[in-house]
Amino acid sequence: MAGSRRPRFGAVPAPVRAALPWPWRPGYGPGARGKAASHEVATSTGFGMKTLIAAYSGVLRDRRLEPREMNCLGHGYPETMVEPQGLGLERQGLLPGDLCLACPLKGRTGSSILSALQDLFSITWLNRSKVEKQLQVISVLQWVLTFLVMGVMCSALLMYTFCTDCWLLSVLYFTWLAFDWNTPKKGGRRSQWVRNWAVWRYFRDYFPIQVQRGATLGGRVGGSLCGFWMQPFRHPSSSEKFPGIRPYLATLAGNFRMPLLREYLMSGGICPVNRDTIDYLLSKNGSGNAIIIVVGGAAESLSSRPGKNAVTLRNRKGFVKLALRHGADLVPTYSFGENEVYKQVIFEEGSWGLWVQQKFQKYIGFAPCIFHGRGFFSSNTWGLVPYSKPITTVVGEPITIPKLAQPAQKDIDLYHAMYVEALVKLFDNHKTSFGLPETEVLEVN
Repeated sequence: MAGSRRPRFGAVPAPVRAALPWPWRPGYGPGARGKAASHEVATSTGFGMKTLIAAYSGVLRDRRLEPREMNCLGHGYPETMVEPQGLGLERQGLLPGDLCLACPLKGRTGSSILSALQDLFSITWLNRSKVEKQLQVISVLQWVLTFLVMGVMCSALLMYTFCTDCWLLSVLYFTWLAFDWNTPKKGGRRSQWVRNWAVWRYFRDYFPIQVQRGATLGGRVGGSLCGFWMQPFRHPSSSEKFPGIRPYLATLAGNFRMPLLREYLMSGGICPVNRDTIDYLLSKNGSGNAIIIVVGGAAESLSSRPGKNAVTLRNRKGFVKLALRHGADLVPTYSFGENEVYKQVIFEEGSWGLWVQQKFQKYIGFAPCIFHGRGFFSSNTWGLVPYSKPITTVVGEPITIPKLAQPAQKDIDLYHAMYVEALVKLFDNHKTSFGLPETEVLEVN
């Protein structure tokens, strides 16, 4: 036919001709293009997939293609393939139709594909220990972000929803919030399903966190008042270590004014640290309740830094008064290694930075800190992920407290001094077990 140009292949083998695209394949001219469109796509796609898998298999085995293989029809079309007859292969010593020894078109192609897939699932990023480590990092980061941004983001989301066609959802939630406002003061709505999430196990194993039991807390009416850092929701102390005890971690009451955040915290057994909540849990919610209070609060966080062991306790006596009113035992506890997980900028006395922190603490209830941990992808960069340092919470012997409806100040001072003495003794008895020198002293501010 005039005007048509058919490729001249000479002695190109039939299997190779079948693998070539239609412009260079015998029997395909301009009049047959539409007829062969579907066959062309299927053939070229299949051939390209085989080539891709075979090339990827070579990369996984750290093996580079030789020049002859790079121009082989089975490993891929070379860039010099512009002329139908010679295909540009003579330039590298490979004649038209030749196949290299490692070509995926020689022999059984299926074995090469299977080998490539086996290599794919054996590469390092799928290593189980590394996957578990990343899951641990994600578990810790989500808990940090929960306290830092979840409340603000949920509030903004509900306000935005109120201005859209879905405004009814915001109205319904805020109506529910008004009726449910006092639930956190009654212990909240703990969910065993949430407490059993695997995320808390990954959280615990990231540091890792352990509890060294030195006390028996079961069988005490009214529960216990403790001051120690606790891994959220699913800590061994709440089940294996102290069976029969229901732990309630008390935190800032402001967290329970944030929509949606309050639901998340209550589901894990977290409650506001105020008098109404503690009175309810120690008197109207049965026995076996353990209220975990970080006695130092925001003030103690300002002095926390690696290598320093200090607690803000000297003038904190409100928890002793509540314990006396309900006859609840005081359990001294200390977490070794907790101050090592973040590095913080400490402002000097009289500096503007410390002044701002103290004003926030006085009027808002928390002190903004400038701190950093490690990055999400690397421990050599800065980020919000805490450093992976072992944390061991040592639980001391309970201090038996009498029940006094109206405790006098001298009684409060007496049992507060007993608590401070027991905490210092607990620290001294265990400090060498966690790498601290004998000369290390617990600073009580």
